[in-house]
Amino acid sequence: MASKFATRVLEELGCISIYNSPLDTKLLCIQRFVRLFAYGGSTLILVSYLTALGISKSRIGLFMTLTLVGDVFISLFLTLFADALGRKAILALGALLMSASGVAFALSGNYWVLLAAAIFGVISPGGNEVGPFRAIEESVVAHLTPASNRSDVYAWYSLVGTAGTAFGIMTCGWIVSSLQSTKDMDNVSAYRLAYFGYAALGLVKFILACGLSRRVEVDKAPAKDDPATRPLLENEVGPEAGKRPKKSVIPSISKASKGIVVSLCILFALDAFASGLAPMSWVTYFFRQKFDLHEGRLGSLFFTTSIIAAVSMLLASSIAKRIGNVKTMVFTHLPSAIALSLIPVPSSLTGAIVFLVLRSCTQSMDVAPRSAFLADIILPNERTAVMGVINVVKTCSQSIGPSITGILADHDLFWVAFVIAGSLKATYDLGMLATFLGHEKRDEEEAQVETSST
Repeated sequence: MASKFATRVLEELGCISIYNSPLDTKLLCIQRFVRLFAYGGSTLILVSYLTALGISKSRIGLFMTLTLVGDVFISLFLTLFADALGRKAILALGALLMSASGVAFALSGNYWVLLAAAIFGVISPGGNEVGPFRAIEESVVAHLTPASNRSDVYAWYSLVGTAGTAFGIMTCGWIVSSLQSTKDMDNVSAYRLAYFGYAALGLVKFILACGLSRRVEVDKAPAKDDPATRPLLENEVGPEAGKRPKKSVIPSISKASKGIVVSLCILFALDAFASGLAPMSWVTYFFRQKFDLHEGRLGSLFFTTSIIAAVSMLLASSIAKRIGNVKTMVFTHLPSAIALSLIPVPSSLTGAIVFLVLRSCTQSMDVAPRSAFLADIILPNERTAVMGVINVVKTCSQSIGPSITGILADHDLFWVAFVIAGSLKATYDLGMLATFLGHEKRDEEEAQVETSST
C-alpha cells in the first residue's frame, strides 16, 4: 500500500518520467542548470557593475535593450540553421560565445566594448533565457520524449533552470560580499572576478554540449503513419503533407501553422514586453536602491523566491493533467501578474518582500505547460524553427522594456514599470485563455473519439 502510494506521488511529481528519460535529456537539464546558474549570478550584479563604472540608469536601460536586440539576430540565425548544421554544434558554439562574453566583462570597463560583448556573445540582462539554447533544447526534448510524458519532463527541465538561477544568485551575492568585506576588494574588482566565474561556467557548458549523442539531431522526415508525430494541426495540414519536402537549409512553416504562430507571437510579445519592464536585474537593483540591501542579502532573498518558484513547477504538471495546459498557464500566471504590480506599493521592506514572495509562488508554474502546449500544437519538423521565431519575437518585444524602465528610474518613477508590467501580463493571460482554450478542447474531444473507437 505504502509502495503504491509512493509510486503514485513520484508519478504526479514527474520523477519517474525524468528518471526514464534518455541520457541526452538529462544532459540538457544539467546544461540548463549550469547556464542559468551563470545567468543568475550575472543578473544580480549587472546593474550594480555598470553603475559602479559610472554609467547612468538610462544608458544601462539602453545597454539591456541593445543586448536583447543583438540576441535576436544571433538566436534567429542559429535556430534557423540549427537543424541543418547540427543542434549539438550550435549548442557548443553558443557555450563558447557565453564564455567569451564573461572574459570581456571581466577585463574591460569600456561601455562600448561591454555592449559589443553582450550583443555578439551571451549575457542575460534579466536572468532568463537568452541565445539559441532554449529553442533548440526544447525541440530536442520534444523529439526524445513521448507526448504523454512531455509535461513532466518540461516541468523538471524548467525546475532545474530556475534552481540554477536561484543558486547562482545566492552564490554570486555572498562571494561578492565576502570579497568586499574580507579581502577589502572594491566593488568593480569583485564584480569582475564574478564574471571570470561566468566564463568558466561557459566552458563547463561547452563540455556538456560535446557529450550529447547523435540522437539529438532532427529526423530527416517524420514517419507517415506514426500517431506520435501527429500534432493538433494534423487535420489542417492538407494533402501536401505527405509529399517529400525539398531539402533546404532554411526550414519552411506550413500554412496551417502560420495562423497559430501569428497568434502565439502577438500574445507572447505582449508578455515579453511586460517582462522587459521588470527584469530580475532591475528588480534586484530596485530592492538595493530603495531598501539599501547589499549583495549577500539580495542573493539570499532572490535565492528564496527562485527556490519557491522552482518547487511550484512540480505542481504545474500535475495540475495540467487535470485541467489542461492552457488553463494551467493562465490560472497560475495571473496571480503572479497582480502581485508584480503591487511590489512597489509598500514603503517597508517586509511589505515588498510579501508581494515578491507571492509573485514567486506561481510566476513559473506556466512555463512547463506552455512548453508542452507548444510541442503539441506545432508540427514536429517545424518545432525548432517555430520555437526559434517565437523566441525572437519575445526577445524583440522584451528588448524595449529595459530602456523604458531606465528612463523611469532616472526620473524617480521606478514604480510605474511594475504597475504597467503586471497589468500587461494579466492582459496576456486573458488573451491566451480566449484564443487557445478552444484548440485544447478540440484536441481532447478527438482523443476521446480515438479512444472509444479502439
